[in-house]
Amino acid sequence: MSRKPQAFVLEDDKAAHTDKKASPRAHVEFAPESENQDLVVVPPAGVEAKPRRMPWLTILVSALATLVMMAAGAAVTQMVEDFFTRSALLGWTALAVAGIAGFAALAIIAREIWGLVRLNKIEGMQELAARAINLDEQKAARALEDGLRSIYGSRTDLAWPMKEFAALGGDIIDPRDRVLLADRLLMEPLDEAAHRIIARRACRVTLLTTVTPAAALDILFVASQNLGLLRELAALYGGRPSTLSTLQLARMVITHLAVTGGLALSDSLIQHVVGKGLLGRLSARFGEGAVNGILTSRIGLAAMDVCRPIPARTPAREALGKLLREIVSFPPKNSSDDARKPESGNPAES
Repeated sequence: MSRKPQAFVLEDDKAAHTDKKASPRAHVEFAPESENQDLVVVPPAGVEAKPRRMPWLTILVSALATLVMMAAGAAVTQMVEDFFTRSALLGWTALAVAGIAGFAALAIIAREIWGLVRLNKIEGMQELAARAINLDEQKAARALEDGLRSIYGSRTDLAWPMKEFAALGGDIIDPRDRVLLADRLLMEPLDEAAHRIIARRACRVTLLTTVTPAAALDILFVASQNLGLLRELAALYGGRPSTLSTLQLARMVITHLAVTGGLALSDSLIQHVVGKGLLGRLSARFGEGAVNGILTSRIGLAAMDVCRPIPARTPAREALGKLLREIVSFPPKNSSDDARKPESGNPAES
């Protein structure tokens, strides 16, 4: 049976057609990008680049040092020859002593060079860590991991953290997460030890500055304590604190403090820590000792920023309040236990 042709209206197509004509233009909104709070900044340890000039001062000092060494060598040679003219035994003895002195001088020079190389290596590792965290760069993370193994691989106090990092780091693909894992496993124990070192040195400066009668002795004592603090922190974080490297580290710390404004202390900062008006009721000598201890603490925190292979994600000045509260109180009874070396048989102390 055939049906007659009929017309049908599709409601869905009609509604869709109507909606298409009546619908307004789509409104697209772009949400502002949230700032990344996890970016790390390499501590400004170096100075700004200056125009290249002929290093006449360096040439002069090098030439004078060469002349002094040549004069000393000629004098030693003449002395050995004089001993040989008197007696063969005296000549050979003088020659052996001169050889031992020359070998010791070469060893000292090699140690100084190695200390500078290690300090530059740590500074380069900070840049690698910043690139790995901020840019999620795989190559920088791998280079940083190799540097951490070369520095901390033989450390007995970091044997377990290094083992954990080797076991867990292989399962993490993201470079940024691997660097943050190394920061948590390796740097946090060292940061706690560094905090104890800084607190002990600052308390020592505060107490002994209070009882020292002469201002000249205060200057010498504070300077020696600050240099000793730099050497301890450098050795803790894997440096080789020789004489030249310690002076270089001191220059970097001073530059870091100048850039970050770390030496700016005010009465409000002191009163925030020790209590309003407390210093006014105490002796002036204790006030001077407290200020010296505060400066020592700030120098120690800046040295932590410079010596740390992985830049800290939080500013070091956040720990300043806790250190200052320890300065104005008596040191703990077990403060002598914190004087343990970070590494048994550390060649930096030899």
